[in-house]
Amino acid sequence: MAKVVIRQVRSSIRTNPHQRGTLQALGLSRPGSRVEREDSPQLRGQIRVVSHLVEVEEG
Repeated sequence: MAKVVIRQVRSSIRTNPHQRGTLQALGLSRPGSRVEREDSPQLRGQIRVVSHLVEVEEG
């Protein structure tokens, strides 16, 4: 499967607890942090929830 690099670009301050939990589940803790994950439909759903806080690089 393809790899996806997710980078947090905005702070989670003033977001709802559901979005903060999703960032934590992705392994992101602060702006500038990055993680590399295997692409899957479940991952795409998590990214959709916090799409305004992260950038996604295909690769």
